Amino acid sequence: MMVGFDLDLTLADTRGGIGSVYSALAAETGVFIDVPLVVGRLGPPLEMELANWFPEDRVPEMVRRFRRLYPELAIPATVLMSGAAEAVAAVRAAGERVMVVTAKNEPHARATLAFLGLEVDLLAGGLWSSAKGAALREHGAHTYVGDHTGDVDAARAAGAFSLAVATGGFSAADLLGYGADHVLDDLGAFPQWLDGFDRVCQTRPGEEREEVPPIEGR
Repeated sequence: MMVGFDLDLTLADTRGGIGSVYSALAAETGVFIDVPLVVGRLGPPLEMELANWFPEDRVPEMVRRFRRLYPELAIPATVLMSGAAEAVAAVRAAGERVMVVTAKNEPHARATLAFLGLEVDLLAGGLWSSAKGAALREHGAHTYVGDHTGDVDAARAAGAFSLAVATGGFSAADLLGYGADHVLDDLGAFPQWLDGFDRVCQTRPGEEREEVPPIEGR
């Protein structure tokens, strides 16, 4: 059996590092970037965020520059989210496997996990929102854990249980209102939750879940 996790603001606190890269881009280009705003809404793909600050024809160039800066500036500033290591250990202690499915490109996601000392069985990068569902479904993940409404969409697309953590830009009320099956304040409560989780009674991959309209404004 498999449990899937999001990366940014679920397992890894990347806010400081990503903020440093955006600050460097702003300094290099002279373009204003509201860095606190950016790091407060992490989740969507890099291209989508950069399009808020640069003309469309400059976005590919800025993506390339961001990714060149990322290993030096962002990865060393990344720290574990509270309870992340214990959550991964709890999945393994239950005899299950761990996968990470993230919008971050796979090389940087892999480097981030290595830097944090998190060993996972599978990694799928470059996927966002419901597009994550195919990877989760392919590997039989019964649960997907994430901090963003896009992660709820991912679980729904996979027919998996949506376990949200209120460690990103959305409150517990937002996540429950959007359609998460359950919300934890952070991953510190995950081992106890997993211990009591009844996998047999949950929606299995391949079963349909009720559609919930998206929250606007993020």
